Amino acid sequence: MWVFPLVASLVAFVFAGRLAMSWAARRAHHELLWIIALAMYGVASLAVVAGAVDGWSRRAFALYWAVGAVLNVPFLAGGEVVLLFRAPWVRWATWAVLVFVTAFTVATLQGVPMNAAALTQELPSGKDVFGDGSAAHRLPQLLSIPSYLILVAGALWSAWRMRSRPEARNRFTGTLWIALGATVIAGFGSAFAALGKLAPFSIALAVGIAIMFAGFLRAVRPVATASPSGGGD
Repeated sequence: MWVFPLVASLVAFVFAGRLAMSWAARRAHHELLWIIALAMYGVASLAVVAGAVDGWSRRAFALYWAVGAVLNVPFLAGGEVVLLFRAPWVRWATWAVLVFVTAFTVATLQGVPMNAAALTQELPSGKDVFGDGSAAHRLPQLLSIPSYLILVAGALWSAWRMRSRPEARNRFTGTLWIALGATVIAGFGSAFAALGKLAPFSIALAVGIAIMFAGFLRAVRPVATASPSGGGD
């Protein structure tokens, strides 16, 4: 099952690279946040590869939990907020919140006790590793779930605003695909992770990020325009 998270990691890094090229040209703040989120997703997927191949170490699981289960969705949601609300104060407030969330996550996971027996599982669950109801176990519920709702709500709102604009058809479709891919990861992926099911979790990682990348490619596709002369050479 290490192949699927490896594919997910590669797609995430390619996706981040495409966004990085766009960011270098436009310096769009939402793209920078998405680049960070996708890099986190790629690193978390590599941690899953390492866990599947060599077994889970404390460091690998902490890295997977921090950047995969907790932080990458808030950064995706932050990018969506900055894209929708262009006021400078929204941008700086979003960065401030994300810096705080990152510091809070690192502080919560720093030196946290882990159940060594749980780390021997094929895909350890946070509940088993950290303990049911512990602060580390609750981090995704506190941070990732609200962020996912913000991300999907923002994407659906964007799609709704573009629904009747023919020139925005590609962005409309691509935005919906991005929301669908995020749902595959946050919904199916998280559910399988909680159950410790490595195979379907790994597939959800690869399928979800592939759908999101396809949505991005569709959203940035140039709009075909008719020839001003009405045809002919």
